[in-house]
Amino acid sequence: MTRFALTLEFDGTTYQGLQRQKHGPSVQQAIEEAAHKITGEDAQLLSAGRTDAGVHALAMRSHMDIEKDLTPFRFMEALNAQLRPEPIAVKACEVVDDDWHSRFSCVGRRYLYRIVNRRAPLTFEYKRAWQIGAEMDVAAMADAAQVLVGRHDFTTFRSVRCQAKDPVKTLDRFEVEEVTTPLGPEIHIHAAARSFLHHQVRSMVGSLKLVGVGTWDKSQLASALAAKDRQALGHNAPPHGLYFMEAIYPSDQADTLDLTSP
Repeated sequence: MTRFALTLEFDGTTYQGLQRQKHGPSVQQAIEEAAHKITGEDAQLLSAGRTDAGVHALAMRSHMDIEKDLTPFRFMEALNAQLRPEPIAVKACEVVDDDWHSRFSCVGRRYLYRIVNRRAPLTFEYKRAWQIGAEMDVAAMADAAQVLVGRHDFTTFRSVRCQAKDPVKTLDRFEVEEVTTPLGPEIHIHAAARSFLHHQVRSMVGSLKLVGVGTWDKSQLASALAAKDRQALGHNAPPHGLYFMEAIYPSDQADTLDLTSP
């Protein structure tokens, strides 16, 4: 039995999420079916995160245990061939130790949320960013975001369906920047932590949007956090602007774990 670590890129627009679902297609299902065609085995795909329907990934880390004798390159190429034309790509594949686990060995996760700040509807980036037409105060958003950094009870920013036992999480990074692109001004929101609650990033971004358009200010965001009540949430951002960017493992950092790099 060989454990293969996979780095996945996918457009989540047409999927009900990464994890298998009873009510629609998932990224996990597509990859497991592709692996079965290659090996004849019912191998399970396990991953560092569980993305919602519509959420994308640039470098999701996953693993599969395969009995068939395959090199990492051959397995990667075979998976990509079977997955076409699905919007899923295996970008890297390597053999790892049997005790390496894509989820439980992971010590950090990094997300990006994209907002395109223009009045015109999106065409090329439709379902790949959140289009907001109102003018937004990026500096106010960046300042308010720091209220959420650190160790807090994030009950306000967790889904009612969240299965985590403890709502207390440490948010290592939550930064806002404005980026100029051919599509127009984009607002990029970077979030990094060891782990996140269900909908935490989207809920934090949705509340920052209220700060950006002037509906809320920094103190109201702080009050929402202190309330520890989902009813105090301002807004939950849509899934299609969210990207899983990176899963970090102890071997990725020689000395210290840095979750603040872009």
